[in-house]
Amino acid sequence: MGILEKIDKPADLKMIKKELLPQLAEEIRTKIIETVSHTGGHLASSLGAVELTIALHYIFNTPQDKIIWDVGHQAYAHKLLTGRRDKFHTLRQYGGISGFPKPEESEYDTFVVGHASTSISAALGMAVARDLRKENYKVIAVVGDGSMTGGLAFEALNNAGHVNKDMIVILNDNEMFISRKIGAFAGYLTKIITGGLYKKLTKKAERFLTRTSVMGVRMTTIAKRVKVLLFPGMLFEEMGFAYLGPFEGHDLNRLTEVFETVKGMTGPVCIHVVTKKGKGYKPAEKEPTKFHGIGEFNIITGEPEGKTKDTSYTEVFGKTIVRLARENSKIIGVTAAMSDGTGLSYFAAEFPNRFFDVGIAEGHAVVFAGGLAAGGFKPVVSIYSTFMQRAYDQVIHDIALQKLPVVFILDRAGVVGEDGPTHHGLFDLSFLRVVPNLVVMSPKDENELQHMVTTAIAHQGPVAIRYPRGQGLGIKLDKELKKLEIGKAEILQEGKDVAILAIGTMVQPALEAAEMLLQDKILATVVNARFASPLDEKMILALANKVQCLVTIEENVIAGGFGSAVTELLSEQGVRVRSIGFPDQFIEHGSMRILRDKYGLTGKGIYLSVKEFLNKK
Repeated sequence: MGILEKIDKPADLKMIKKELLPQLAEEIRTKIIETVSHTGGHLASSLGAVELTIALHYIFNTPQDKIIWDVGHQAYAHKLLTGRRDKFHTLRQYGGISGFPKPEESEYDTFVVGHASTSISAALGMAVARDLRKENYKVIAVVGDGSMTGGLAFEALNNAGHVNKDMIVILNDNEMFISRKIGAFAGYLTKIITGGLYKKLTKKAERFLTRTSVMGVRMTTIAKRVKVLLFPGMLFEEMGFAYLGPFEGHDLNRLTEVFETVKGMTGPVCIHVVTKKGKGYKPAEKEPTKFHGIGEFNIITGEPEGKTKDTSYTEVFGKTIVRLARENSKIIGVTAAMSDGTGLSYFAAEFPNRFFDVGIAEGHAVVFAGGLAAGGFKPVVSIYSTFMQRAYDQVIHDIALQKLPVVFILDRAGVVGEDGPTHHGLFDLSFLRVVPNLVVMSPKDENELQHMVTTAIAHQGPVAIRYPRGQGLGIKLDKELKKLEIGKAEILQEGKDVAILAIGTMVQPALEAAEMLLQDKILATVVNARFASPLDEKMILALANKVQCLVTIEENVIAGGFGSAVTELLSEQGVRVRSIGFPDQFIEHGSMRILRDKYGLTGKGIYLSVKEFLNKK
């Protein structure tokens, strides 16, 4: 029996001899690699945080002490050590455990996470709540260096330093944000800080420098600026945090020693640890971006398995924008730390001077694009649907209000599968179609997507295009790109009994439902709506006078979405309308096929819903 098999909770971990912890780390890595090779998931980040996770649970008293993971995609080792080892094979599977921390799943998961840069804010809130309740426990936020590119993290640091509560921030640095400074001097400096000598020396130096000036400028001011330049930790010190580090993040002896020391400290503390993404698995170490989020793969080769030959929507967008950019030097690519995931990597490779990755800072990305547009360029902002939610104010106030010609590309719209409720893009039609001046469209297939991108670039105002994750329908792409008429829907087939208005991914299931209805001698008109805003009002009103009832279908929540827009239009027409979409709730994780089937967004589901609607008196 291995060490991991003996651990059902962190209390069991504390019984393990310290010298055996490196062996436990290897067992955890093996378990994670074997599982993710079958389930898919966030591999590189979780492998990089194994020792850090072991040390946290070994030293701190969880669940009394609270650990808040930022984003949470590095928490697989945490799940294995907190009672979910026997269920780990169900990771990200329908009905199984989540790929992210989830309080409903375990008392060791203290906060729902999935979007970056939130952990410090949540930790500060918990620390304040603890003190108001006069309780006594530690609050630890684990934040990656990538998440530190988000402004929210710095807002929280600023507030935490001001409030001066007892809390710990662990900066998990995988050398992608903060410069690496590891060595004897760094260790010596940390010992000085921990022992309190550093603060004593600083006080004495400041008293001396206060009495000294150069050309009227006090030396304390100059010294503070020099400190920030020389020592990365001074940024945190100036915000009110005691800074320790950087430390080797895979050295269990050092980590446990540091955490044991920090347990006795008060006030806000930042511990800087340096880790390696993909640690322990060569393919992931070599290509951490590829293994950040990956589907099933062959452990030996590291290559994906079960990959289809069909072109993905993401690839079609990426290659289309490159084609257009070759002829239009005004096109600028902007993304928020997801160039590969959104297909802008093609653009970045060919036009490096016209591509900008702003980090995990969606709000900034949108306003930055607004500035580019005001300066005469055509920015294309490519972000996952779920993350565009973080920049809603900027879309309204800084883009749409000014009618700036910014193109928003919303990848991963609709259900995204195993990443679950924090990543489903099920709200964008609702929150975007109500924004004045903003054109909102969604393609029925990958061929129509390339034409929509072309249309968006030609339009002299803001446009949003949303499309799903994954492979297209295998439709042959037109060689020539064309512009669509804004607000014009497309009738795919005509029938006198019912009109089915579908948008985006639901057009194909609508056609399948119409075929089933035909077997029951029910003739359906099927419309590819294309646009959620503006609607093709003329066509919809004409259909309302022609058929018995209308049905709308969207891969979005029903509340406020495309169907709501149609219902608002027909509110005074006396026409029966049924809207099919996702209910007003957060949708669980599971494959896209399972979720669409469960909620009736398949050909058969639509057929049954239309039949039931027609039979109502």
